[in-house]
Amino acid sequence: MLTVDTAFPPGTGYAGFADLLEELLAPFALETRRVSVPEALWHVPGGPAVGERVNLIATRRTGRPVLGLYFHTDTVPPARGWTRDPFALTREGDRLHGLGAADMKGSIAAAMLALRAADACGVELAYDPMFLLCTDEEGGLYPGVRYLAEQGLLEGHVLNFNGTAAARIWAGCFGVINLQLRLTGRTAHAGDPGAAVNAVEAALPVMQALAALKPVVAARTSDLPAPPWWNGRKLAASLSIVAAQGGTGSGGQVPDALTLTLNRRYTPEEDAAEARAEIEAAIRAAVPPGVTAELDLVGHLMPTADPRGPHWPRWQAALSAGFGYDPAEFRAWGASSCSDFGWVQQATGQQEVLLTGLGREGNNIHGPDEHTTTADLVALAQSVLAYLAADFAPALRPAPDRAP
Repeated sequence: MLTVDTAFPPGTGYAGFADLLEELLAPFALETRRVSVPEALWHVPGGPAVGERVNLIATRRTGRPVLGLYFHTDTVPPARGWTRDPFALTREGDRLHGLGAADMKGSIAAAMLALRAADACGVELAYDPMFLLCTDEEGGLYPGVRYLAEQGLLEGHVLNFNGTAAARIWAGCFGVINLQLRLTGRTAHAGDPGAAVNAVEAALPVMQALAALKPVVAARTSDLPAPPWWNGRKLAASLSIVAAQGGTGSGGQVPDALTLTLNRRYTPEEDAAEARAEIEAAIRAAVPPGVTAELDLVGHLMPTADPRGPHWPRWQAALSAGFGYDPAEFRAWGASSCSDFGWVQQATGQQEVLLTGLGREGNNIHGPDEHTTTADLVALAQSVLAYLAADFAPALRPAPDRAP
């Protein structure tokens, strides 16, 4: 899975990844279906997304209640500083290195390991598994799981693998908007600039205005409980300039275009439209004469409301069975990181989302030399197997899910 480049942007590897997953899932007797998000929903002229947004659903139907197993198939692009091939699996002792090893291709492997063990040992299942392998979680405009939810293709309750391997009770998360700002000036020979307008230099006051707005945004905190290691600090909104692209590379030409990408993480207490309007106002006030500014929304994940529900106690017990956690270790916390499940909650009206994953402090998710461990991968597989098994903690299954 790591050898298939599914980095977003641009997200051109989804179809190839779906090909691979159909092959890997074939031994599990799952029916597969491809669902592509219509281009009109995600395409922005000049935006970062390129290529078909292929989502894969794989289901085994026996008449049992359905458990959705959700994974996003995109990764971020490889960061600077990798000392290993990001698009290969590098084993070093217990560590498994590669782009997506922890976030979240390793989780797909763990879920397949759980199913393989169940099939090999004849374990009776409480649920029919439904793999949901979805696009554009890493900042896209129209995440695949949002489209599946809006089309009524999600069933049962969902186990979301975009989380941590910690003893965590998910309490929700922030939303995020990604904005693309295009500044256009006028080019000319650098030796006779005349009426030329340098777009790179014109970006300086705009960037200064955004830098001045940054602490204003960061002063807005949330009532979501912060992770335990935050030591009493509150989760806060943020504004960042995450990319700048432009110029000609030639000293003989005045550059006429520069593109900035902005990332605005907003608290559940804020409004996305107001957050965008504040940024637009700062840009408008700072753009020099003769420069055209175009601001497009190129990514949006809305906040996920408190996702706890009736299936959580049994999932907590399954996590304890797999990872060896004591019930007293579990703590509820939210995050300023984001999820595409706010859209799912809005589309389906179902608030409950179970959370798991391979994330841990220090395993460099989104950074160079991302890794997980075989111990965590196996423990996650054991947790999933326990939750799927009909004879595991049957008293904790909510009444509609229990066998008569």
